[in-house]
Amino acid sequence: MSYRIEILRSARKQLEKIQESDRNRIIDSIRSLAENPRPAGSKKLSGRQTWRIRIGVQDSELVILVVTVGHRRDVY
Repeated sequence: MSYRIEILRSARKQLEKIQESDRNRIIDSIRSLAENPRPAGSKKLSGRQTWRIRIGVQDSELVILVVTVGHRRDVY
């Protein structure tokens, strides 16, 4: 069973602004989350139902929603 990935319009716009080589790596990583939404190195953020891999995960819905994309100095 794999998760469905949804990317908010605002996150898509942010993704479009990223340099192409980095954008391609991010897109590959996002696609891989459909099979493994919590890869090695991911960490739950305290007080939230979100993870440090730029994705919120809700096991009951099997949906991965990309909310924002950016450099970590700007996102957190």
